[in-house]
Amino acid sequence: MMMMSCEYMKSNIDEKEETKIRLMRALVEKQDPSSKEVDDPTLRRFLRARDLDVEKASGMFLKYLKWRQTFVPNGSISLSEVPNELSQNKMFMQGFDKKGRPIATVLGARHFQNKLGGLEEFKRFVVYILDKICSRMPPGQEKFVVIGDLKGWGYSNSDLRAYLGALSILQDYYPERLGKLFIVHAPYIFMTVWKIVYPFIDNNTKKKDKKLKSTLLEEIDESQIPEIYGGQLPLVPIQET
Repeated sequence: MMMMSCEYMKSNIDEKEETKIRLMRALVEKQDPSSKEVDDPTLRRFLRARDLDVEKASGMFLKYLKWRQTFVPNGSISLSEVPNELSQNKMFMQGFDKKGRPIATVLGARHFQNKLGGLEEFKRFVVYILDKICSRMPPGQEKFVVIGDLKGWGYSNSDLRAYLGALSILQDYYPERLGKLFIVHAPYIFMTVWKIVYPFIDNNTKKKDKKLKSTLLEEIDESQIPEIYGGQLPLVPIQET
């Protein structure tokens, strides 16, 4: 009986979401015909990010479309648009966790404020990363995992404007994509910056961080863990994946 009850509840939730998706699609297609090219899973992510509020989700989605058309006019960010960020060699992608979510690793101590390309190049780099990760998701998977390694991180790596910029892009334009964030080797001084950033994280994103203390092996098979953490996969620069 318990199983039947759970299945019935899941069915009702799915049915409710499908109804909301249809309502949302009608609303956004009326305001922006290009919405017709967007699939249902994308609309669902925006709905979930706004607790199934069709009006709020529609507004968020239309804002995303407008941003995408202006910020990524060619459909993707090319390597030539982010040379200074790539030169820091700080972002890697390899393996999948036990749920089939692609894994990205960022070495925080290699990030420095971009004085040549500025904040705009950094934002382009964030979009390049997110698009790259999403392109590696297997069918049926919509989320990814990030390992944030802060070994050696210091005040010279602190870049609050960049951190908040990346957070804004993730929350506003890639909702419901972050499945899990592991922060490892975090130095005490990082907590000063974390206390500033944390209030800007919306509740839906905060929910992803409940198990930060979980070990990598609880979520990722050893064969898929980077070598630097005792696993079997070498770190692969994201531009080489």
